[in-house]
Amino acid sequence: AYAASKGGVLLLGRALAVDWAPHGITVNVVGPGVTDTPMSARSLADPDRRDALLARIPLGRPADAADVAGVIAFLVSPQAAYMTGAFVAVDGGWLARG
Repeated sequence: AYAASKGGVLLLGRALAVDWAPHGITVNVVGPGVTDTPMSARSLADPDRRDALLARIPLGRPADAADVAGVIAFLVSPQAAYMTGAFVAVDGGWLARG
C-alpha cells in the first residue's frame, strides 16, 4: 500500500502541474529514497538489512534530511521556475541502478 500511494502522489503531482500552470504555479514531486529517519530506523539499525540496502545505493549511504531539503530549496527557487510536472528522485542513484 505504501508503494502504491507513492505512485498516486506522482500522478496527482503531474495532474496538478497541468492544472495550475496557467496560473504560474509549478508542481513537482520529490521522491526520497532510503533516508535516515525514524521510519527507517529499524531497517538501518539491523546490520544485515542496512548492508543490503546500502549495497543497492550507488552513493553508498542513506540520504539525510539535508539531502532532501536541498532539492526542495532548489525547486522553490527562481532557478526552477520553468520546471513543472517533474519527479525528482533523491535516492543516491537507487533508481538508476534499476
